Parts: sequence; structure tokens; C-alpha cells
Amino acid sequence: MQVKEIKAEGLSRELEITVPLKEIEGHVEARLKEVGKTVRIQGFRPGKVPMNILKKRYGRAVMGEVLERAVNESSAKALSDKKIKPAGQPKIEVKEFDEGKDLTYKMEVEMLPEIKLMDFTKLKIEKPVAKPEKKEVDAALERIAENNSATKKVDDDRATKKGDIVVMDFHGRTADDNVMHDGMHAHGHKLELGSGQFISGFEDQLIGKKAGEKVEVKVTFPAEYGASELAGRDAIFDVDVHEIHEKAKAEVNDDLAKSLGFDSLDAVREAIEQQMQGEYDQFTRMRMKKQLLDQLDEKHDLEAPARMVEMEYDSIIQQAEREQASNPDAEKLSDDDKAELKEIAGRRVRLGLILSEVGNENNVSVSNQELQAAVIREAQKFPGQEKAVFEFYQKNQNALEAMRAPLFEDKVVDLILDKASVTEKEVSVEELTADDEEETKPKKKASSSKKKEPAKKAEAKKDDDKGDAKKAPAKKKSSAKKKA
Repeated sequence: MQVKEIKAEGLSRELEITVPLKEIEGHVEARLKEVGKTVRIQGFRPGKVPMNILKKRYGRAVMGEVLERAVNESSAKALSDKKIKPAGQPKIEVKEFDEGKDLTYKMEVEMLPEIKLMDFTKLKIEKPVAKPEKKEVDAALERIAENNSATKKVDDDRATKKGDIVVMDFHGRTADDNVMHDGMHAHGHKLELGSGQFISGFEDQLIGKKAGEKVEVKVTFPAEYGASELAGRDAIFDVDVHEIHEKAKAEVNDDLAKSLGFDSLDAVREAIEQQMQGEYDQFTRMRMKKQLLDQLDEKHDLEAPARMVEMEYDSIIQQAEREQASNPDAEKLSDDDKAELKEIAGRRVRLGLILSEVGNENNVSVSNQELQAAVIREAQKFPGQEKAVFEFYQKNQNALEAMRAPLFEDKVVDLILDKASVTEKEVSVEELTADDEEETKPKKKASSSKKKEPAKKAEAKKDDDKGDAKKAPAKKKSSAKKKA
């Protein structure tokens, strides 16, 4: 085999490879011997067919397979001999191949850059730390109390107002034929006025009424109402208002805690603090990782393979276009936007190569148990749909494997952070969770002209209401209610 390097520019290499006819014939004979072991030709036992007969009958049939094998083996050997680590699938172009001639083909390949990893002990990372403040915990308790409010009966002789809950009986009938239909009556029903639970106009006609009053409510069912016998028809409801209730905010005390399943108010406060601290710790890690990646990109001067950058750029553009399609008001990407995204793509590729090299040098891997734990965490994000999430990943191996990359990256980041010099700094919650309002301008490296990716805004904002409120239980439907 002869290998001639005809182009070497940056990470791009172009090789001309010639496989001698003698080697091709050797491949052909080897394959024909395999074929001869099983074929049946009249006058010969299997495995005893002469080579000249096999060549005549099956030579052309195996030639395509032989060509593929010869190219695969010779290209792999050429890359190994030249110490080229391909960044992607090489491009092969056969220049000459015919019966009785050598095989000559051209191989274009982009190679991975050589990466000389820095001394990670020289990295200096600031670890911003914030702790939940008493006022935040108190505010969360107030929200919990508000969302778990009870009701109390109004004893004074006042009329109903929006937000009150009336306890009532109602009996309804269609106006044109005076017929009562299924679902048009109820006893002791509780209805919050202004909630929009009943069809339009019903609740409004009960505002300004007192307990003990009888009210005739006239409404029209929507044309698209679910019950066809009522759709678009006028109806009359005879309503007896028995009691008026008003919302009463729950007191922040041990009784509230016990209603939530805790032993005491202190236990609730502790749970809230733990939840908040968990959220703040995520912000801390996010900011530490951002610093780490910035320094890794700055300290390693390497060229990103153009094809890998182009693929990453295409992926970013496709994601941006999908987001634009779902938001008609979004502005289209300008040329400056696309140029910036191209820089981001280059940064991602460079960092991916660096982290991969660190992982390989330190034998970092993601076990199946770790992958399964990640699936469980993902399923927990969808209460009540856990089974569907598990089934999705069981049936989509590609989706399952896609979870491996971020797990690998996190393990490598942890490994580097363990070696780096980390200084803890107490900050306020506002400082820790604030968005990066101004994007940093791309910086030039001392030894190259590559630009830095603008700092991204924080991806997750503090959600003050997360986990604070219980959902109200579903109520039984009535024909006076809106169609769900």
C-alpha cells in the first residue's frame, strides 16, 4: 500500500492511497475461499471447487464487497500510520479501479487537534454561596397559608359579593318547554362567585343577594355546550341561597403545619429552607461551571474542526428557528446574531474536545446504573406520568444515550473542580440569582484571535411559589357549569 499526502492545511488532510493489484487479488481469493466452502457446483464437493471456476462464476459478485473491505482496511491503516485521529467520517473518492489494475482513491479527512491539558490546580474559581433569609421563609409560609385558606360562615346580614362562597339549592329547566334535564339541579352546592365555574351570567345574578333569598337565574347555554339537548337554549334556574361563606386565611401556626402533614411549624420552616437551599445550590454550581468553562476555553489554545463547528452551528440555528416558529412575535436572526452563534458553536466544540480529553485521560465513564438514576430523576419531574417516561426511554435508545453526555460532562467538571483552587464567597440571594443582564463582549486570547462566547443569562429563575400550594380537588360537574 502506498500513501501520499497531497494536502495539509490546518486540521485538514488529503491523502492519495494506492492498494496494489496483488493485495486486491488476495482479498478476492480470501473471499472466494469463504464462498467456496458453502456453494454447490455440479461435479464438485463443497470446499473443493477450483479457484479459477470460483473467480469465473463469482469474481464480479464479490468485487464490490472486496472493494469496500480494501478501502476500510487501507484507510484505517493510513490514518494509524500518519497518527491522524479523524474528527468525523472521512470522505472517500475512488480515482481508479478496474479489473487487473491497482486501486487508487483519495481520502479527505479532518483531524482532531492535539490537546495539551493545563495544570488544573492553577484554576481559580469563586464559589458564590447564599442562604435562605428569614423574610423569604416567612413569605413562603404566608403564601402557603393563603393557598390553604379555609372558609367561615358569614353571620351578619350582608349581601353576597364577588369572592364569596354561597351554599345553595338550584333547580333548572329549559325556558321554551319548562322541562328539567339531567344535571340541572343540586342541593347544598357550594359555588364561589366570580370563579367562572358556571355558565356565563349565572354567578353574576347571585351577587348582592342575602342568605334565605330565592333567586330566579336566567341564562343561555353556549351553542357548543357538551350536552346537545341544552346547547344554545335558554334556561331558568330557581335558586335558594341558604348560607354565605367568606374565605378566611389560615393562621401560620402548628395547626397549619399539621394540615400539611408536618409535626410542627418548625418542621415546615426547615422543609422550606431545605428546598430553597437546594435551588440556591443549583445557581452556585451553574456560576462555578460558567467560570470553569470560561477559563478552560481561555487557557487552551486549540483549533476546532470546521466540520464539527458547522454541525453544532446548524443544530443551534435549527433550535432557534423552532423557537421562532412557536413565537410569531420573535425577531428573525440578524447576520450579527448568526455570527455570534457561530462563535458559540466553536466554543462548544472546543470545550467538548477539552472535557472529552480530560475524561479519557482520567478514565471517566457513565455506568448503566447512573444512567438509570438519571431516567428516574427525569420521570420524577412528571408526577403521575412516570410510567410513560420510563416507557419512552425503554423504546428510544438514542434518547437514553443522549442523557449520557451531560452526565459525563458533569463528572468531568466535578473532577476538575476538585483540583482547582476554590474560594467561597457569601453573597445575597439577589446577587446569586440575578440574571446576567449585560452579555460580556467576546474576548481575544493572548495567543489567538478567537472570540469568547457571550455570557448566557441564568437559565433558571428562583420560583418563589414552587411547592408552596396544593391544588384544589376537582369538583363534580353540573349542567349549570361551563363545559370543561
